[in-house]
Amino acid sequence: MKIFITGGAGFIGSNLAHYYLSRGFETVVYDNLSRPGAEKNLAWLKGNHPKLVFHKSDIRSFETLKKAAKGSTIIYHMASQVAVTKSFQDPRTDFEINALGTLNVLEAVRTQKNPPIVIYASTNKVYGSMKEISLREKALRYEYKDKKLANGIDEHFHLDFHSPYGCSKGAGGQYTHDYARIYGLKTIVFRQSCIYGNRQFGNEDQGWVAHFARKALKRRQITIYGDGKQVRDLLYIEDLIDCYLKAIENIKKTSGEIYNVGGGTSFSTSLLELIALLEKKLDKKIKIRFRDWRPGDQKVYISDVSKTKKDFGWEPKTSVSKGLEKLLAWLHSI
Repeated sequence: MKIFITGGAGFIGSNLAHYYLSRGFETVVYDNLSRPGAEKNLAWLKGNHPKLVFHKSDIRSFETLKKAAKGSTIIYHMASQVAVTKSFQDPRTDFEINALGTLNVLEAVRTQKNPPIVIYASTNKVYGSMKEISLREKALRYEYKDKKLANGIDEHFHLDFHSPYGCSKGAGGQYTHDYARIYGLKTIVFRQSCIYGNRQFGNEDQGWVAHFARKALKRRQITIYGDGKQVRDLLYIEDLIDCYLKAIENIKKTSGEIYNVGGGTSFSTSLLELIALLEKKLDKKIKIRFRDWRPGDQKVYISDVSKTKKDFGWEPKTSVSKGLEKLLAWLHSI
């Protein structure tokens, strides 16, 4: 079995590569190493797994991608431009990486004699700012007013691509979904909420949980855009990998499907609540400054993970408290 991971030196990709390499699977990492921390993750993978196969290349290079991906059993498409702010600054590059890059992956798969399974990492940003949802404001967080949203946002909630990033990732997800319908490919789209954990270096635009944790460890001021009461559901990286694996094990059921994936209502937190938890775990006061809201930012987003539980028996297990402890321990060690 050949595992092929685009963006395999990134946060999620490197964890996936480590999982498969640790179990003796042929694993190929395809990455242009453009993101901060990618070279460190690659060095870590090479140091622990001499049999790693690495291609330094770009998903925009179709012929190179097609050749490297040939013979794969599973393709994890993790490569993307991940920063909403950068998509405002350079929407063309954002489109070329996220939308065209995804089309390149799908075309590389479609032309194979035995097309592999394709796992596509999308985002909750495809639902837009969700301003039409009524919210209740509490001391430290916002929450949904509508009882119908008690379990969070499900896959039937209307799409509203907001920001160039939301548009490009949404387009990639729709292509991935449609290639299952039109060409019979085995694809699964995961609209992911906030994923965090080891190998996430905490750059401001690439994982706010790790960013806050790194700042707190270094006793540096944290900038909050908005009032800090915005809520997200958090999913620890090991739980995400478990989700991928279970979905693949049940590919006859999951092929062509779209899933919202996150920590759900049980593992949701506001920015202010997470900072309070960090202060408790580190036994130190954290300095905060506030800035204006960023365009398209959702005040509350919580994934309804009912469909993952129903279709393939997955639900998140790692609490925010436990996951944060693991992340802090790793950040402290590097």
